[in-house]
Amino acid sequence: MTRRTARYVPHPVDRPDQLRALASTVRQDIVDTVQALGRASVPELARHLSREPDALYYHVRALLEVGLLVRLPEDRVQGGRSEALYATARPDRRLQLDYRRRDGKTRAALEALVGNMLRSAHRDFSAASKDPGCVVAGPRRELWAGRCKGWLSAAELERCNALLAELTTLLSSVRTPRRDRLATLQFLLAPARQRPDAAASAPHRRPARPPSKRRSPRSPP
Repeated sequence: MTRRTARYVPHPVDRPDQLRALASTVRQDIVDTVQALGRASVPELARHLSREPDALYYHVRALLEVGLLVRLPEDRVQGGRSEALYATARPDRRLQLDYRRRDGKTRAALEALVGNMLRSAHRDFSAASKDPGCVVAGPRRELWAGRCKGWLSAAELERCNALLAELTTLLSSVRTPRRDRLATLQFLLAPARQRPDAAASAPHRRPARPPSKRRSPRSPP
């Protein structure tokens, strides 16, 4: 029997207030972790993020206010205490930035968010590189950073997007007993900046005149 992979269906995030809320790397971590766990309490988030619970309540409230998180109706009893549970607004869909709105406020919020996201990737790399138990080679490596630049056809660009979507789908699965490794993947695909063609940008010059032919003096008869 062929096992089917669930189709990745994103939930677009394009409202300026939501983008501004996600400019905080702490809130990005909270949303990513809630999506990975399916549902989570603040103490549970604190354990996964290596933070104190009191440092997270403010950020959770900010995410609730803009609709990126919702509080579930049932609580969880843990250690004799009742803990509120949170999930994303659409647990069946992974939040995904939507770039189609190009007005000034939205663009500024997006740029701030992506900049902080890349700085968070640097912190993740730094922490993992210091962990002696982190696998850095072989088919089950856990740490990999790189950069490449090259030319793509339209079909190859479609293939790149399909591969990125497949990776996102793999990381959209909730935790199970066999799926016990929490990983983070951050990527950026963008058109490479190119200098204009040197010939096209060179100032227009008049063609050089051919050297004039001087008349040689007549030789005496």
